[in-house]
Amino acid sequence: MLRENNHEHNVSQTRREGRIGLIANKYLKRIRAAPGKKIRLGDFPTDWAQERDLKDAEKEAFKEKALKILDENRAALASAQELLWASNVYSILIILQGMDTAGKDGTIKHVLSGVNPQGCKVHSFKVPTEEELDHTFLWRFWRALPNRGEIGIFNRSYYEDVLVVKVHPERLRNLPPGKLGKKFWNARYEDINTFEQHLARNGTIILKFFLHISREVQKKRLLDRLNDDDKYWKFSLTDIAERQFWNDYQAVYEDAINATSTDIAPWYVIPADHKWVARTLIADIITTKIRSLDLQYPQVTDEILAKYREAGRQMEED
Repeated sequence: MLRENNHEHNVSQTRREGRIGLIANKYLKRIRAAPGKKIRLGDFPTDWAQERDLKDAEKEAFKEKALKILDENRAALASAQELLWASNVYSILIILQGMDTAGKDGTIKHVLSGVNPQGCKVHSFKVPTEEELDHTFLWRFWRALPNRGEIGIFNRSYYEDVLVVKVHPERLRNLPPGKLGKKFWNARYEDINTFEQHLARNGTIILKFFLHISREVQKKRLLDRLNDDDKYWKFSLTDIAERQFWNDYQAVYEDAINATSTDIAPWYVIPADHKWVARTLIADIITTKIRSLDLQYPQVTDEILAKYREAGRQMEED
């Protein structure tokens, strides 16, 4: 899964694979929901062992390499973000979706810890307010989009409006009368695809991550919260109630990914049973994407440069 930590090897490997990241391309292809191809979530792993060679690997040694790559990607991401900000051409929209306890909050904290907060905005979307319900389902997300030069993270997103409300249609409100059948949901998928196409055409790079955990791991994490006084604040009885709809949620996630994984905004199904695996993969994908934009710092004309030098000379003589 991980490339040798050697610069020359990375450069040659990058040229062969067309990537700039540190994780081998064959593994990233395994977790990318190919546009136009129907996927089944059951075919995607939730744990760290994606291939036979990884199953046979020493887990602790593998984890150590992964965490080292995560550190390198964090440093590279901080540098890439500065260039993104300075060039002021593109914005990055990162969408994190997943079941309760999948690790969305931790991913934001650990992957983006070195990024300048001035150029990074995180939005955690809760149940819509009365004002938000009086607009289209995309309205509140439109208002939170990142500016050019910024990285925006949606902790849950407009996809909730084809996930939670599809499992609980009674939560749909203020809509014209009509049946909530296949036609209704397909129209919403179409709205989302059109929305993302518009953003992409105008310079927003969209990266969508589904943090894929097993039901057993979710159970363990929920019990950990119940058995640790310091984690009570993370626990909600709603989490237990929603767990009863596990199969329904797997089905609606599968439908949404199949309908909205496109060339301009693909979905990545991230194995998230081990948090360090998820964070390493996501950091590598984000960093690689920003680097691939081939951004440049703004050019300074000779005339302006001469004025800068003159200003410097005057300060030295002051």
